[in-house]
Amino acid sequence: MILRGLGRAPCFKQRPDMRFTPWQTPRIGLHVSTKTTQSLREDSNRMTLGSQALRQPQPADAIPGTKPETARKPAPAEPTTARKDPLALRDKTNAEQRKADWAIMKEMSRYLWPKDNFGNRFRVGLSVALLVGAKVLNVQVPFYFKNIVDSMNIDFVAVGGTATTVAGSMILAYGLTRIGATIFQEARNAVFASVAQKAIRKVACNVFDHLLRLDLNFHLTKQTGGLTRAIDRGTKGISFLLTSMVFHILPTALEISMVCGILTYQYGAKFAAITAVTMAGYAAFTIWTTSWRTKFRRQANAADNKGSTVAVDSLINYEAVKYFNNEKYEVGRYDLALQAYEKSSIKVATSLAFLNSGQNLIFSSALTAMMYLAADGVATGNLTVGDLVMVNQLVFQLSVPLNFLGSVYRELRQSLLDMETLFNLQKVNVAIKESPDAKPLKLTKGGEITFENVTFGYHADRPILKNLSLTIPAGKKIAVVGPSGCGKSTILRLLFRFYDVQEGRILIDGQDIREVTLESLRKSIGVVPQDTPLFNDTIQHNIQYGDMSASPDKVIAAAQRAKIHDIISAFPDGYQTMVGERGMMISGGEKQRLAVSRLILKDPPLLFFDEATSALDTHTEQALMSNIHNVLKEKSRTSVFVAHRLRTIYDSDKIIVLKAGQVAEAGTHRELIDTGGVYSELWSAQETLFDQEGEARDVDVNNLEEEEYRERP
Repeated sequence: MILRGLGRAPCFKQRPDMRFTPWQTPRIGLHVSTKTTQSLREDSNRMTLGSQALRQPQPADAIPGTKPETARKPAPAEPTTARKDPLALRDKTNAEQRKADWAIMKEMSRYLWPKDNFGNRFRVGLSVALLVGAKVLNVQVPFYFKNIVDSMNIDFVAVGGTATTVAGSMILAYGLTRIGATIFQEARNAVFASVAQKAIRKVACNVFDHLLRLDLNFHLTKQTGGLTRAIDRGTKGISFLLTSMVFHILPTALEISMVCGILTYQYGAKFAAITAVTMAGYAAFTIWTTSWRTKFRRQANAADNKGSTVAVDSLINYEAVKYFNNEKYEVGRYDLALQAYEKSSIKVATSLAFLNSGQNLIFSSALTAMMYLAADGVATGNLTVGDLVMVNQLVFQLSVPLNFLGSVYRELRQSLLDMETLFNLQKVNVAIKESPDAKPLKLTKGGEITFENVTFGYHADRPILKNLSLTIPAGKKIAVVGPSGCGKSTILRLLFRFYDVQEGRILIDGQDIREVTLESLRKSIGVVPQDTPLFNDTIQHNIQYGDMSASPDKVIAAAQRAKIHDIISAFPDGYQTMVGERGMMISGGEKQRLAVSRLILKDPPLLFFDEATSALDTHTEQALMSNIHNVLKEKSRTSVFVAHRLRTIYDSDKIIVLKAGQVAEAGTHRELIDTGGVYSELWSAQETLFDQEGEARDVDVNNLEEEEYRERP
């Protein structure tokens, strides 16, 4: 551990003649000197016993600045558990699937006929009127065709006349009717387009807003590729669903009823019976087959999600793939996902062929039977040749809505299945909710932060913080240190309300953070994370993200204070330089300084630095820390530094040492060094240096500033 600490220490400078063998000898130990520690070092046994006692978990009220365990405890929160994956659609019975489909259609009806949007209602009403007009004109076409045929069934040589005089008006009416039906249909599509696109936009925005309001646990466990693919499919299905609800289901049923009524009225019971049997058989076969095919579409969607997840995950981690020469492995993973999609798609295609064949068989049988009856009627003299043509036209007129209804039902079920995931995402509960009577956070005491008997774990059986009580005084620089996994970063996540505590409470100036608005809470806290998240945009945009209303001059000023302005100015595109996916086109140190620039621009009263300078060299780190200290002094801000490199926090007003989810010790740098506890051991591991001969030398903490000056390059 000592060797690893030395490797990370900012003051450690490797020399060509450095020897690493001394760590094997008993000479390497605690070599930090103060007036008090000189006497402690003379009695090593007493030092060892005291250190062991201090490392035992202590009651919270034994630590300076902490609250006693008798503080009021609210009702325990629900433990953080893994959610059911909303992208995984389980197999359902037909009844369950119909129930889910109707729920989606009921939800979408709100977008078709919104209460507060007269414009949308007018467009839907006009679209329906144009549709009805188009259907009525379509039904007239066979009548005109019949009259044209009957009019032309004469001996022109004997009677005389021309096509114009005999059937000119009918031919003109036939053409105008078809043109009118087409114009009405296209006008309907144009009028309704606005309704469909607005609905797509609203649903997509609602889903995106809901996703952003979900807690951190959901976003840490989600599969980005599958999620974006599911959203894409779902939004595409919205347009078809809305169009089907308005233009396909009821209007098609109207057209079928009109055609069936005409056949029955004009040609009698036999035609009516064939029509009824055809309709019943066609509908039953279509519904049964489509229900059977649903499982294949669900499997194809799941495989599609998997393939997208693998592809996006590999592309995001492109560098890791290259570092370990795993291109073939990633291609193999993607190919396996595509194989599953291929198998499911083949089942979809073959079952579709079966559906189409069955539908055509039913319709062709009905057409054959009707044509035989019509031909028999012509032979017996009960019907004219025009009637034969009209029956043929009406049957084909019936085929259009029948085939359309079959394909619409199939596509409608597919759209509903695609949209199911989209609506399942909206059903994922928002774990972090505002209290109905939440009030804005008011910093009446300058920003004092108190943890009272806080217990929390990401998994119920693995608590991270155990009955933690501590106080961060207002306007002070506080450091939180400790070994990895002790809960340092968890404190920030709880304070920011990425999660809620399971027991206890967190207060800011006496206000429970669960009783204040999330907007005011998060606006008051500024964070510089260890892994800086950057957008694939310009440097200016990424800095301005701290305050989107900031002017370019303020952005530059923030960059100057974060010691990155000169570097940005040296880039060919300056502040318009693209940082790449997740900021991969700039160095780790530059990313951290951009994060500091954001924080300076946001200018919040509560500041958190989570290993904010871990990617910087010693000289730049010291310059940046000096600037950060100036920022803190300007408005006496409450600041919390989470750090492993103790050199960056030794001058804190208070250092809190965590171990196993509890406060092990707390105090100033000198106090903690004198006690010889956990902090003293960490400091010793990082700050023990070697002289030219490889011997360990002491670091006097009373002259730490002078020591730092000597270590600067």
